[in-house]
Amino acid sequence: MLTETTSEKKSNVEQKRKIIKIGLCGNPNSGKTCIFNALTGSRQHVGNWAGVTVEQKEGKVNFGEYEIRVVDLPGTYSLTAYSIEEVVARDFIIKEKPDVIVNIIDSTNLERNLYLTTQLIELGAKTVIALNMHDEAEHKGISIDKKKLGQLLGMPIIPTVGNRGHGIRELLGEVVAIYEKKEPLVRDQQINYGHEVEEELQKIQTEINKDRGLLDGFSTRWLSVKLLERDDEIVKEIRSTFPNQDAILKQVEKSQTHIEIRLNDETEIIMADNRYGFIKGLLQEVYRHRNADRRTISDRIDKVMTNRFLGVPILFGLLWVMFQATFTVGSYPMEWIDGLVGMISSFFTNIIPEGLVRDLVVDGVISGVGGVLVYLPNILILFFFISLFEDTGYMARAAFIMDRVMHTIGLHGKSFIPMIMGFGCNAPAIMATRTLENKTDRMITILINPLISCSARLPVYVLLAGAFFEEKAGNVIFGIYVTGIVLAILVGQLFRKTIFKGEASPFVMELPPYRLPLLKSVLIHMWEKGSIFLEKIGGIILAASIVIWFISAFPRNVEYSKNYSERVASIETQYDSRMATLNNPEEIEIITAEKTSQIDTIQAQQENERISKSYAGRIGKFIEPVLRPLGFDWKAGIALITGIAAKEIVVSTFGVLYQTGVEENEKSDGLREAVKRNMTPLTSLAFMFFTLIYIPCLGTMGIMYRELGSARWTLFAVVYGISLAWIVAFIVYQGGLILGFKG
Repeated sequence: MLTETTSEKKSNVEQKRKIIKIGLCGNPNSGKTCIFNALTGSRQHVGNWAGVTVEQKEGKVNFGEYEIRVVDLPGTYSLTAYSIEEVVARDFIIKEKPDVIVNIIDSTNLERNLYLTTQLIELGAKTVIALNMHDEAEHKGISIDKKKLGQLLGMPIIPTVGNRGHGIRELLGEVVAIYEKKEPLVRDQQINYGHEVEEELQKIQTEINKDRGLLDGFSTRWLSVKLLERDDEIVKEIRSTFPNQDAILKQVEKSQTHIEIRLNDETEIIMADNRYGFIKGLLQEVYRHRNADRRTISDRIDKVMTNRFLGVPILFGLLWVMFQATFTVGSYPMEWIDGLVGMISSFFTNIIPEGLVRDLVVDGVISGVGGVLVYLPNILILFFFISLFEDTGYMARAAFIMDRVMHTIGLHGKSFIPMIMGFGCNAPAIMATRTLENKTDRMITILINPLISCSARLPVYVLLAGAFFEEKAGNVIFGIYVTGIVLAILVGQLFRKTIFKGEASPFVMELPPYRLPLLKSVLIHMWEKGSIFLEKIGGIILAASIVIWFISAFPRNVEYSKNYSERVASIETQYDSRMATLNNPEEIEIITAEKTSQIDTIQAQQENERISKSYAGRIGKFIEPVLRPLGFDWKAGIALITGIAAKEIVVSTFGVLYQTGVEENEKSDGLREAVKRNMTPLTSLAFMFFTLIYIPCLGTMGIMYRELGSARWTLFAVVYGISLAWIVAFIVYQGGLILGFKG
């Protein structure tokens, strides 16, 4: 019987080894060569990369059952293909498809070294970080939370000292773990470039996706990023590979122009700034330096604006200023538009003969649409501030500040970004949750997002707060918005502890540098968002106003409980006989005013009975028992139902229901006076809270259904929203009655 020699056994083992191919990449002077030598020892060779004079070093190391082949990529600061070294490194990662990338980082210069890491993230490369020279970092007083850094980047971190061989076995162990898909930290990550750039990236990706068969080895997002950055190599790739190259490059050019006009800088600089913003947010979480010298203007500002103790008060102070300005500054143009709507109403009243058509135009279209149009200045001012916060870079700080707050109550801070977007509109805010990698975090954020008060609800607040709270209206509106934020956080915490148990996924809060905003850019952003409001007025709000008028105007043959015509005739006869005996003009004027007042009262009673017996009244009466404990009558109930289509329609419903049949001289007082005749301060407050919390508009619910992918969860959102709204409004109204306020 033959037996194997020792050398033969060793040869057979080596033949059976599985092969893992890895690439070493890092900045020059990051200790990459030391790591390469420590990994491969004498088992390495040197040559040149094909077609270029750049040196190519390769080696191998045996580790367990694996033979790990190591390729030392050229030292480079980025992968933007401005140099031969960058092209070589990038082409290797994309075309050779190494199993794992080992990113060597100088621990003493994290900010500069992590820029390359952000580009590896964009490439989607499976990466392990060798946090090299960590002994020098400790000596310099630098403290790095390695565990948290790994969680936030979605890649494991191994401290190494390359020139001493420290951490090499641990590094190889992580390479194997990633290869075997046993490393839990590894996850997809992406850099968020802000909504302007992200929207354009989506447009470019749409064009690229039309030829998916040609995308082997490329991420469509990465291609889009590189095209926006004017990467010549990728432009050549598109021209030589994609049949629809013209459409792609045309979209790229349009996107570049759009971004550069809006943000007043070159796309390459904008995107680099956002990468550094990502890095800055990362370092805020994991990096401490005992002798830190804050040099940049942004750093000096952030020392105050994102201070652990001052950050939250400053944030809410700025929000308070925003809502105060929204109400007080907006009140002046509001009055002008209100006067214009009144003039238009009077004009059509005079030229259209009395009848159904005039009622439709004046009481339906003008009262409904005009009642909402009045609040356009408030909407524009709100969007002006939101655009100002975004363009200066403060919006990212707001998310960073609230990240800390939300961490303390068990909800992840990244969810606050879509919540901030919800101030504008809940629909795109819910779509923004796609950036959340963790499904649980995403579902919670979607479910709580409607609690953030969108701009569509603002007209309701301005109407009611202005009618009942006057000088304090700005404070009331601010309180409503803050209540929405607090409720969203508390409900999110409840969901996290009950329905969706588990830990939140890690995330980096990007902190882009502060910028001086261009007034032109801010105004463009403001108008783009405000134009959506105008589109609603010309579409869904106009249609809804007509529908509301119809259900409140029909049926026409109402059977009244009293003979109102007879009562009016009786009063006219009574006062006419009295005036026949008078000669004094002043007495006649007083008696005439009394007569008119009594007749108006009777006609108002008749109109109230008529509308209560209309289709709208029947629907309202049906739901009124449920709303009565909240202090709402059937008219308020109808407004809430129509508000499901769009929250602005709540105001147009009030405009139709409260002003229908009112004399023109009373209409000139505006909708606020009409509301005062039908509500109290307490019921208006309860109504504002109900409007804040109950279900969002149909468009948002459609987006919610699509993003949740479940009718059951969408129905859950509807049920919990209505239930929570009823409970909060009940507490406000009944609590107010107990405290002695008039209901």
